[in-house]
Amino acid sequence: MSAEDLEKYETEMELQLYKEYRDVVGLFTYVVETERRFYLTNHVDLHARNEGGEVYFELTMSDAWVWDMYRPARFVKNVKVVTFKDVNVEELAKSDLEVPQDRAGFGG
Repeated sequence: MSAEDLEKYETEMELQLYKEYRDVVGLFTYVVETERRFYLTNHVDLHARNEGGEVYFELTMSDAWVWDMYRPARFVKNVKVVTFKDVNVEELAKSDLEVPQDRAGFGG
């Protein structure tokens, strides 16, 4: 496989992943970003821990979807993440995810 073929394959996989994300985002309540992954989830529990002067974060999620194009199954029942970097948890506003019914301004 040439470098060009590999790049084309990865581009196609990213597009497929984006389309899947677009299709499932409305099913979830939270967006969670860690230093390694991006998750959609309906339940998240985040705790900052301090052990021996080191701070780390313990994150538990259930009913989650993982943004990872190399993962064959992106839906996960339970996820536990331990990280030493910041974690961003954001609640999705359902109104932001809905397509406007009024097509004014969209060429129609």
